[in-house]
Amino acid sequence: MNKPKIIAYLKPSCGWSMGVRAVMKKYDLPFEDRDIINRPEQFEEMVQKTGQTKQPTLDINGQMLPDVSGDEVEAFLLANGLVSPNTKQPDAPTNQPCAHEMPGGAPMAFKR
Repeated sequence: MNKPKIIAYLKPSCGWSMGVRAVMKKYDLPFEDRDIINRPEQFEEMVQKTGQTKQPTLDINGQMLPDVSGDEVEAFLLANGLVSPNTKQPDAPTNQPCAHEMPGGAPMAFKR
């Protein structure tokens, strides 16, 4: 089975992005990890390709998947025969938001 060409537009440490990376690792899929936070040109490339600003966004063999979770990416890969099912567990949650998007927000501490 040929491995798909994947470009992933991700944040460095967001829950959604970590879930996508976990799916790529689970299926041993090489991918280009584009940092949309620290590399503004990569963010602009994503917006130009999709017309939207949400992430994770993936380009899989030329098909754009905007604003997807790791679960949705895995379902797409399986449904399109791009990977075969396996029983490996991902090394991170595949459907978890970024900390600042979780109920209650991110924990904060103040210095005195």
